Amino acid sequence: MIKIFVLFIAGVFLFSCSEKKDNQPESELELKMNKIAEAYVKLVLKIGQHDADYVDAFYGPEEWKPEEISHDGNDTLIHKQLMDETDQLLNELESFSEYEATKLETLRYRYLYKQLLSAKTKLFLISGGELSFDEESKALYDAVSPTYPEEHYKEILEKLDKLLPGTGEVSERISDFKNNFVIPKDKLDTVFTTAINECRKKTLRHIQLPPEENFEVEYVTNKPWGGYNWYKGDNFSLIQVNTDLDIYIDRAVDLAAHEGYPGHHVYNVLLEQNLYRKNGWVEFSVYALFSPQSLIAEGSANYGIEVAFPGDTRIKFEKDVLFPLAGLDTSKADEYYHMLSLLSDLEYAGNDAARNYLDGKWNKEETIRWLVKYSLMTREKALKRLDFIERYRSYVINYNLGKEIVKEYIERNGGTADDPEKRWEIFQFLLSTPQTASGLK
Repeated sequence: MIKIFVLFIAGVFLFSCSEKKDNQPESELELKMNKIAEAYVKLVLKIGQHDADYVDAFYGPEEWKPEEISHDGNDTLIHKQLMDETDQLLNELESFSEYEATKLETLRYRYLYKQLLSAKTKLFLISGGELSFDEESKALYDAVSPTYPEEHYKEILEKLDKLLPGTGEVSERISDFKNNFVIPKDKLDTVFTTAINECRKKTLRHIQLPPEENFEVEYVTNKPWGGYNWYKGDNFSLIQVNTDLDIYIDRAVDLAAHEGYPGHHVYNVLLEQNLYRKNGWVEFSVYALFSPQSLIAEGSANYGIEVAFPGDTRIKFEKDVLFPLAGLDTSKADEYYHMLSLLSDLEYAGNDAARNYLDGKWNKEETIRWLVKYSLMTREKALKRLDFIERYRSYVINYNLGKEIVKEYIERNGGTADDPEKRWEIFQFLLSTPQTASGLK
């Protein structure tokens, strides 16, 4: 067995490892890690009492839930106590200088360390601390989004300008064109149910899930997001679809794959079964939303769309099945999908908007104008996006940068479009193991 040597430099460590043989008794390392993991879960639940969005899911022991607290002016003292708890757990992890470990245990170690660092950052922020957008995303999600000059987006707009007929602002012409592809509200459930059933069928061909896994769909309003997966544990998810704004035909597969199969629902089921139930790793009974786990969750959910529908298979399915169900004309579908491919090149415009707004460089109106011009949103949708930015802050990087990191990792390891079976294999491994953004690079 190779010895493990841990080197901590500004939160970065090297951790060598070897494989563990089957049926070995619980090691001293496992015992200590399990103790820290339990303390981590209880810490996350306590932080969640100070931020209602922080605990996205919990399906561990009920007795671990903290007693309700009254926010009577003692929050500063409580934050300090929680910060001390976090530092103590980090110090305990740093004390693991020589232990034998498997590769999976090494991933677990790195995951727990990064999760605790993000918890410490969250406590700093809710205590009134301030970080720049990039500092915050690095500390919370283990990654920093690239920055692009305005000229980058102008060049993409020029291509779109040539594609769309008519005059006037590109954003207005795109909005007018996209109105031809809105799913009628009375057909939304039929279209979405068909999409999620197709995503489920495709996923189950490659990933074995417990026979009892299931989900429920709800249509909601007055939310800052388009869709949400509330994982309840025991292989069950509540998937909510926000109907505040028009939902375009391509969003049916987007939401079905992202929130369901092979996205968030599958990710949470695999973590629960493989790590929490099988290994007894209790840290996977809780999901801290503002943490490195979210970059993996959102990135894999977005990349999973491409995994489930390689090449032109998605467009074919939508044109042959979803368009007729929605009562939409397919005569301009090819133009629509070409436009969507160009729009994807503008994804980071939203990150740049969030960065400049949260860093205080732009006011609300300047941010909305940018989103309308370079994210090509209607003003109504730009206002909704700004609501999301104000509530979730640097979380926005997890969707596009997360997808890019996951995609590069899978393709670098052989999971290319030319080898779809290998791609599914690596994708499932990533969803079933403790991962962080820096660990995938």
